[in-house]
Amino acid sequence: MSKFFIIIYFFLFVGCSIKQPQKSNSVVVLLKTPLLKFHDKGFLTKYDDFIDLQIFTAGQLVLELKIYKDKICKDSFRCIDSQEFNSIYFDSSYKNDFLYELFNKEKIYFKDKKNKILIKIK
Repeated sequence: MSKFFIIIYFFLFVGCSIKQPQKSNSVVVLLKTPLLKFHDKGFLTKYDDFIDLQIFTAGQLVLELKIYKDKICKDSFRCIDSQEFNSIYFDSSYKNDFLYELFNKEKIYFKDKKNKILIKIK
């Protein structure tokens, strides 16, 4: 096979395997926990198996979370288990898929006065 056909085959194969979003929205994010504090604009993009939350301040990306059922990937660290993420940023009593289930809802609002957590997406 010539190099040309190998390159064309590669792009066709890879191009078909790229994940396409189911839904992508511009949102206003209010995320208050003892360790995370954001009230900015961003994008919430839902894929088949994960949710991508991007938060921007003054046009600069300040936080990106890729939220899976069993893990959370933050732009500044490797992916960690959802339960470990919950223990660090929320509370260890939260279910493993808490954030994934919350962000899959049509209306996203969560308030936990005891642990001082507020999550609201408009």
